Amino acid sequence: MPIALSPQNPRLGPLRDLLEPRGRREQGRFLIEGPTLLEEARGSGLRLEALFVADGAAARHAALIAAVEADGTPAYTLPDRAVGRLSDLTTPTGIVAVAELPGATVPDVLARPGPVLLLAGVGDPGNAGTLVRSADAFGAAGVLAARGGVDPFSPKVVRAAMGSLFRLPIALVDAGELLEAAAAAGRAIVAADLSGEPVWGAGLPADPIIAVGHERHGVGGFLPRWDRAVRIEQAGQAESLNAAVAGSILLYLVSRRT
Repeated sequence: MPIALSPQNPRLGPLRDLLEPRGRREQGRFLIEGPTLLEEARGSGLRLEALFVADGAAARHAALIAAVEADGTPAYTLPDRAVGRLSDLTTPTGIVAVAELPGATVPDVLARPGPVLLLAGVGDPGNAGTLVRSADAFGAAGVLAARGGVDPFSPKVVRAAMGSLFRLPIALVDAGELLEAAAAAGRAIVAADLSGEPVWGAGLPADPIIAVGHERHGVGGFLPRWDRAVRIEQAGQAESLNAAVAGSILLYLVSRRT
């Protein structure tokens, strides 16, 4: 049975800090909100540290609460407003868990077979989450996220990734570290760039690092150089493709190559 907590319980303050990047970095934890994502996390083997449920949501989530408790995770109930303060949603779901940030390293990701997605300064959380989801769908080895770009464990990215964030190893990386690690692993960096060669028939290398950059500044806003640049030719009048769309197409094409 869940344990009732007071809204003044001292453990809640640090949890509210997890809505911000600094809090996640300092505590090494992140939040997962909503029954669908919590089921995805459990199915992926991610260990939940604790579950917090609003009094008004406890009855409809009774089965999930029982399953989480059976996993060995403590569950707590709180007044609706207290749980709402752990959410960045306009209409909170009333059920939030906290989990430890995964500890994958850059070498860990690059040692796995398959292409690697590099979020090279992607700034939009929706784009970042969609790209992580596409990386999962098309068999990527993992994801590298540029330090200074969107935090891959922000609530908005976690939601947009739809559970894929729990299944792929993800590591933060600096530009210099990325270039050195890519060379050591023998992986080519292929950048999505409007000045690149047409991707159709370009002969993409095996197991590349697919670099998708900031929506306005491109890959060059993070990386000083790369091995190849490719672009997706368009028949219509749109100036360019959304970063998530372009990156997803490249991940698909690489998956078809192998």
